[in-house]
Amino acid sequence: MQRLERVCICAEMPSIYAIPPVAAGIHARAGTVNSMIIAVDKEIPYGMEAFSQLGRVRLFSGRNLKNQDLQDVDVLIVRTVTPVNALLLNGTSVRFVGAASAGIDHVDQNYLRSQGIHFHYAAGCNADSVSEYIATLLHIIASRKGWDLRRKSIGVIGVGNVGSRVARKARELGMQVFLCDPPLREATGDARYQSLDEVINADILTFHVPLNPDGPYPTTHLLNRELLNRLSPEQFVINSSRGAVFDGQELKTALQRGKISGAALDVWEDEPIVDYSLLELLDIGTPHIAGGALDGKIRATEMIREGLSKFAGIQSTGLSEDVYPEGAAIHPETGKTGQEAVRSALIQAYKILDVDARLRAFASCTQEQALNGFERLRTEKPLRLEFRHFVIELEAAQKDLANIFRALGFQTRVA
Repeated sequence: MQRLERVCICAEMPSIYAIPPVAAGIHARAGTVNSMIIAVDKEIPYGMEAFSQLGRVRLFSGRNLKNQDLQDVDVLIVRTVTPVNALLLNGTSVRFVGAASAGIDHVDQNYLRSQGIHFHYAAGCNADSVSEYIATLLHIIASRKGWDLRRKSIGVIGVGNVGSRVARKARELGMQVFLCDPPLREATGDARYQSLDEVINADILTFHVPLNPDGPYPTTHLLNRELLNRLSPEQFVINSSRGAVFDGQELKTALQRGKISGAALDVWEDEPIVDYSLLELLDIGTPHIAGGALDGKIRATEMIREGLSKFAGIQSTGLSEDVYPEGAAIHPETGKTGQEAVRSALIQAYKILDVDARLRAFASCTQEQALNGFERLRTEKPLRLEFRHFVIELEAAQKDLANIFRALGFQTRVA
């Protein structure tokens, strides 16, 4: 494909999509540690340790939470699997909702505002984790397809917390990066942020946008039949944002007809239901785990703890770095150099291929087994660590890769 002249990224921009502050004068119903009841999703790492400083913690299952469970609860801390709306909260005593996630499309913000319920979320908590997922994915696909990433262009669709980090890593890998973000272009006037039409010819399109069903910049089915018909058989698409950003049926048709080179999905339109006939056509499919590193989840817990502490006027202390297990040393495959040496190290730090294989195995299961398996893959312990915890042990012949590994977030040591 002809090299593009400029750079592409469209995004989760806090300045565009941030939650307006709740009206002044709203306070927690309970002002003491002994009286505030805090309901916390049991899968949130260190939820008990972080929030027990602020009140009485009650753990719950995120997919099974009901209105009757919250009648006497003051604070609700959720993951993305719990829809937060009138059905869940009407008639309850909840005055603060914390979403321990970067995405917030599961929260009815208008309802919360109308009820005077304070809302706080963990913007950017998993940005490093997702960018590491994309870097690993790119190397896996490049190895399979015989690509030299230095000769490829990538359009990052969405230049918020995640997209900006993806762009940075792609540049460090020698790729030509194109930025697509009309909301950011409108807000800043910066011509670097282009429209989708202007970046559509990039070899790889990776999507990092919030899910907006309407408004001036809707993103539901942003990748649809019309867009897919404009792509070529040499192009590749990636979605690690929200499942409904892609029209799954149209993507399936495009892959069946060879309209594009391939696709990788970490998110699914009807999640946790997976279209296994679509998965069969994908190069890589994973169960919404791109942002699932332990670091990002602890970061989210800490961000919500800090927000709740400020809201309730109660002092609390953060978690220690001791909560992280020790990262291992990683040795790139002996005899490998360049891009293949990098790939061999990345797949040790981020076992995407293992997760892909395990997800595919659920295709022959009952729907209930598949749904349970999907959730198990998302939450099973131990959670992976971000690259910063690992030391890459390089052979003398591989020492020229040290700068690349450091740019990806690793520590390095030359033997």
